[in-house]
Amino acid sequence: MTKAPFGSLSAAIAALGTALAFLTLQLRANGYEPYVESVATASIVMYVTAALVVVTWARDRRRHSN
Repeated sequence: MTKAPFGSLSAAIAALGTALAFLTLQLRANGYEPYVESVATASIVMYVTAALVVVTWARDRRRHSN
């Protein structure tokens, strides 16, 4: 069985969260206030998801270390 790509998955999700954070700043600067909150929330969800992938990665490594 191959190793799950937790590292690359977490990095890609965090990159998506960063892109959404920059989009939030651009929307705010351009006056699109109705969309700022939802895009910022999506960005935070991406960071939380990336953190949960890292936790899953750590738990998976601990399980296979025995």
